[in-house]
Amino acid sequence: MRLRARQHHIQRKVRPGQNTTSPGPDVGVLSPQATQALISRFLATPEPRSNLAQHDILAGLTAREQETMALAAQGYSNDDIAAKLFLSTHTVRTHIQRAMMKLHARDRAQLVVIAYQTGLVRPAPPPP
Repeated sequence: MRLRARQHHIQRKVRPGQNTTSPGPDVGVLSPQATQALISRFLATPEPRSNLAQHDILAGLTAREQETMALAAQGYSNDDIAAKLFLSTHTVRTHIQRAMMKLHARDRAQLVVIAYQTGLVRPAPPPP
């Protein structure tokens, strides 16, 4: 029952065809809860390609792109990342968009999946 509620929460936040990388009036953004639900579901369903080599895939990214990608994968918003790294929100969006372009990610959610697949971000242990 909780999984169905989480799926509904994710579907409510991001409708099919929405762009999740740039803010706007008709754009859905993954909430931290939706991001965590997506990650939990991904980790519960292993893929045959889950042994992606971190250095091979992420080698084309700058250190700052990797840093912003990791924070995005942890559920931080662009504004939160900007404050944490002392950057403008525009610069954070640029780093995220360039990482997506270099990794051929369709959207921010796929960028999050790549961050976990490559080991750039490790799942936090479940709370006690």
